[in-house]
Amino acid sequence: MKKVTKIILQEKDMPTSWYNILPDLPEPLPPLLHPGTQEPTILPPPLFPASLNEQEFSKERYIEIPEEIQEMYKMYRPTPLIRAFRLEQFLGTPAKIFYKYEGVSAAGSHKLNTAIAQAYYNKKAGVKRLATETGAGQWGSALALGCQFFGLECKVYMVKVSYNQKPYRRIMMETWGATVIPSPSTETNIGRQILEKDPNSPGSLGIAISEAVEDAFGRDDTCYSLGSVLNHVILHQTVIGLETKKQLEVADVEADILVGCVGGGSNFGGMAVPFMPAKMKGKKMQIIAVEPTACPSMTKGPLAWDYGDVAGMAPIAKMFTLGHTFIPSPSHAGGLRYHGMSPLVSHLHKLGFIEARAVDQKSTFESAIKFARTEGIIPAPEPSHAIKVVIDEALKCKESGEKKTIVLALSGHGHFDLGSYEQFLAGKLEADTYSEEKVKQALAELPKVKYAG
Repeated sequence: MKKVTKIILQEKDMPTSWYNILPDLPEPLPPLLHPGTQEPTILPPPLFPASLNEQEFSKERYIEIPEEIQEMYKMYRPTPLIRAFRLEQFLGTPAKIFYKYEGVSAAGSHKLNTAIAQAYYNKKAGVKRLATETGAGQWGSALALGCQFFGLECKVYMVKVSYNQKPYRRIMMETWGATVIPSPSTETNIGRQILEKDPNSPGSLGIAISEAVEDAFGRDDTCYSLGSVLNHVILHQTVIGLETKKQLEVADVEADILVGCVGGGSNFGGMAVPFMPAKMKGKKMQIIAVEPTACPSMTKGPLAWDYGDVAGMAPIAKMFTLGHTFIPSPSHAGGLRYHGMSPLVSHLHKLGFIEARAVDQKSTFESAIKFARTEGIIPAPEPSHAIKVVIDEALKCKESGEKKTIVLALSGHGHFDLGSYEQFLAGKLEADTYSEEKVKQALAELPKVKYAG
């Protein structure tokens, strides 16, 4: 291969369409079910504009990216694919390591790819205000900026533990005009109910989703916006994988292993999905989804029908889940603390096209430090889980002598997560806790679904 350090595409090489995998799946994706009737349903029209509903269930293989969105993407896209020479040398591995770096966006992560798109489609539909949730704050900050670009109001329910751990994420959102409150809050019925049971609740993405959905249901000018999990969100994120494929061609190399972190599935899905057609045709390639041991939906949870939120207001989806009432320990990877996995990512895992691994918080930060000290980029805690597996795979190559090419989805930087690095460097970072008893209790509350289609 050519000896290149960084592969940067030109604006003219940007994808002009998103790739939709639904028509290429060998087995159809299970439908969403109405939380009341348990019959197949679309996304609730009061919460989502028709355009996003069309994308959610589209059978079109490629969906054109509107010109206005393409122009906004050009502020930071195409993002670079970088060869991690110094990390390779540090590890002494014959493997080639590349990372697709989404931290160059104004919001500092991949989330802006769908935030811009969702704000655009809501604006076109006449929506005035968007309500959403956020964990560590990457999604909330991205949507705050997307709303600012299109003149929409933005209300963000931020998981309380992250609200307290990451104040600069909140300030970032507020700088871009969003209103941010810790969840659970006293502003919604579900928030008040949870606080009555547990005044010290650290919150969860499932709770924050319920609050944002309740907010949106209660106002005619407001729609709900989700930063992960759903098909149309992963669709918007396929610009990551489409660009990566083209950049690998420029570098004259093929990926043997793709690695990305998973919470709801948007970053991983956006990288992996464009590589799936070749994988489904038999191409030898490992595609590895990495989650935290504190919230291991794919490695410890069953594939089951479950609600997407704590209150059971969202549609029921077939996904790997720990139970919609499960509240994970307050780890610093707030973006990965969701009880369930994207139905699409879950489906691909069930079909055997991807594999899942779970890594603990301490080894994750150890790997993040190695990456920061060799490559110079301080990664967010979320993609640092994937970095741990990249290092593991590179060391396997060192033992075997195999010259594999490993590609990492580096979804964002950790500049607003330095408090967690401070704790790690001071030896004060707490170990992950995973309660099988809590999961057992949560799984006992799964909806009793009779749908057999």
